[in-house]
Amino acid sequence: MLNFILYLTAAFIWGSTWLAIKYQLGVVDPMLSVVFRFGLSALALLIYCKFAGLNLRFTAKQHARMALQGFLLFGVNYWFVYKAETELTSGLVAVIFSMIVLLNIINSAVFLKTKIHLHVLLGALIGLSGIVLIFKDEILQFDLQNKTVLALLLAFLSAVSASLGNITSAANQKVNLPVIQTNAFGMFYGAVVMSLITLALGVPLSFDVSAGYILSLLYLVVFGSVIAFSAYLTLIGRIGADRAGYIALIFPIIALALSTIFEKYIWTPPAIAGISLILLGNFIIIRKKAE
Repeated sequence: MLNFILYLTAAFIWGSTWLAIKYQLGVVDPMLSVVFRFGLSALALLIYCKFAGLNLRFTAKQHARMALQGFLLFGVNYWFVYKAETELTSGLVAVIFSMIVLLNIINSAVFLKTKIHLHVLLGALIGLSGIVLIFKDEILQFDLQNKTVLALLLAFLSAVSASLGNITSAANQKVNLPVIQTNAFGMFYGAVVMSLITLALGVPLSFDVSAGYILSLLYLVVFGSVIAFSAYLTLIGRIGADRAGYIALIFPIIALALSTIFEKYIWTPPAIAGISLILLGNFIIIRKKAE
């Protein structure tokens, strides 16, 4: 029952965060928005840990583990997501990101020595054919100068980074690093690394005082980061990164529904067919794995 609650909590919150990210774009550089989001999230979690009496003393090696998780899961991953959403609707970015189902299984096999079965390859081929169908024009006219193509690549790379972060989290939990404290320090390190990158790239410091930006930032901090990640990473520790990836069947549907309402996403026949293939591919991977 607890696994089911954790699953639904993360799925429904993350299904809405893709749209919330849209309200972060415009005035503030995407990289800075990531810094604000996870810097505040880390602060909130560290304060909670302090008042809850949770252990905050870890070795240098443990901090290195948390820093790696933070960089992959709370840093570069979201930088790519925010950049991708400057060109693509939030729902489409969520759909591409759902390929994390396959990536988690591949990375689990590589790093955690789990097996890859034939149905996984079948599901992967079906899912990839769906992405090709949706973005067939961009793929046929592949050009890195094309902003849509670049956004597509960034959305996929965000899933790669997130998957590696998932595997790192699973490994961290295997050596008994607690989820909440690991999240707190991971978010802190993710924000620090992204801050250093902004300084290196000369990104000007800015902030948007509009209600839309501030409210979406608070939503992403409290619900999208603190609550959803705590639920999801706890789930990874309980059932594994590959099975926890089942969440990718739910959040793209929620994200696409919201994108249709708020972003006027148009459902063309190729889009309907492509999205259906992606979800079918994920379902085949998940259903067979669960049996």
